[in-house]
Amino acid sequence: MKAIVCEEPGRLALVERPEPKAGEGEVLVRIRRAGVCGTDFHIFRGKQPFLTYPRVIGHELAGEVVEAFPGSAVTPGQTVAVIPYLSCARCVACRRGKTNCCQKIRVLGVHVDGGLCDLLAVPERNLVPVGDLSVDQAAMIEFLAISAHGVRRAAPGTGDRVLVVGAGPIGMAAVIFAKSRGAAVTALDVRADRLAFCRGQLGADETVEAGAAAGDTLERITGGAFFDLVIDATGNAASMERGFGYVAHGGAYLFLGIVQGNLTFSDPEFHKRETTLLASRNATREDFEAVLAAIRAGRVPTAALNTHRASLEELPDLFPAWMAPDAGVVKALVEI
Repeated sequence: MKAIVCEEPGRLALVERPEPKAGEGEVLVRIRRAGVCGTDFHIFRGKQPFLTYPRVIGHELAGEVVEAFPGSAVTPGQTVAVIPYLSCARCVACRRGKTNCCQKIRVLGVHVDGGLCDLLAVPERNLVPVGDLSVDQAAMIEFLAISAHGVRRAAPGTGDRVLVVGAGPIGMAAVIFAKSRGAAVTALDVRADRLAFCRGQLGADETVEAGAAAGDTLERITGGAFFDLVIDATGNAASMERGFGYVAHGGAYLFLGIVQGNLTFSDPEFHKRETTLLASRNATREDFEAVLAAIRAGRVPTAALNTHRASLEELPDLFPAWMAPDAGVVKALVEI
């Protein structure tokens, strides 16, 4: 079968690999679409700390069931989205239903080979039938579920003021799901084009361009109170530290992005506000099902989010150019 391998930082290759065989409890899936995300770009740049090379990349996956075992909940021919987090089902987190932060988690395309390939053997419990959704839509569920999970943890309510810092795909999805809960959402980013997308396509109530005056602007538009919930989706240490100052008294701060290293903040300010600090990692089946329902209800503009596409064969040549800001990529899909 064909597969895309990141052989080393800066080098993708289309290679031939043996076809996988489904093991006990596994289902064989023919991959039809794969989304490209920031993790894949980090792998290409050599900045993914949990990965060894070479690696078949790709974890935003949708396909068709080829072969299932007797009694499986899925059947051949069904379109499915893949939950790419392989959990142990035994650790303390898994026993509490938090498979997203399993102690022994392995993520497809990071810790083990992923799905930018023709065929993939996947545990049946990691498949979500999507019914009449297209494979394009199904391949977007994973990145949307990342944000849906975080927003569910933070639980903003109707009328709450929410600031989303970082208007990449994860931040954009956070705008969608915060708005769906009735929050008034402001997006903050360095790129005017992404802020325009948040206004025009996602219904952001306010957008602010990052810069020296951004803090003053955020203070002004909230009447000096700042935000009931701040969501950082940048994975940038300076941004994450600065965001503590945007949280209202009694508010919450959610980290959707992750940075390698330590963060610092003013403890007196943190206590003065009685800030709730939340981390969010991956997503659960519940989040996948919630995103599926949101797409089906028309609350997610999947066609607008999909700005770029390529075939498996074209990807090694197009992939490096997609990382440039002026490429305007929101979500790129690979057709397999």
